[in-house]
Amino acid sequence: MKKLIATLTLATLACSTAVYAQATDNKNEWAAKVVALQQGPELDRLVNQLAGGSAQELIAKWGPRLQANVAKDAQAKTSETLNAELQKYGNDASSLISKQVAKVSADTLVPAYAERFTLEELKQIAAFFESPAIKKYQAASPELGNAFVQKLIEASRSDIQARAREFDVVAEKLIGTKPAAATPPKAAPPAKK
Repeated sequence: MKKLIATLTLATLACSTAVYAQATDNKNEWAAKVVALQQGPELDRLVNQLAGGSAQELIAKWGPRLQANVAKDAQAKTSETLNAELQKYGNDASSLISKQVAKVSADTLVPAYAERFTLEELKQIAAFFESPAIKKYQAASPELGNAFVQKLIEASRSDIQARAREFDVVAEKLIGTKPAAATPPKAAPPAKK
């Protein structure tokens, strides 16, 4: 009898472990589905923003060098060539970042969603993202976002320009408008005898 109970207990434990593993896998599958469904035009915009941010670092680094190291008469052509290379860089950076989206999503978002949401909640979230209204919203979102940004820029342009002029006045007082005169090298002190 004890052997039968032990066997039944082991069988029950094995069965519940299998059910738990299946539920976990099912939950992870639903979490992966939610992650995939939410990655629409907004993700593309994020990827482009990240790539653009890295391009801005290059512009900040090489813009002053262009001005300082390239003769004035060659700056326009060099700038044009540099801009073409910068465009290639931006495309490559977007592609490189995009290639990491699936891996980072699987490694980070899927486990986080599976941990924070029940299976039923994940199914509800997936249904939300699959609804026609949300699909339409996601499709329209970039255009609506761009329209909002354009109107915001237009509405704040004069105030920002006025504030920039105030900054220019202060910066001019601090820095001046003329290049600093080169300081002659200090003469070496006389040698002691």
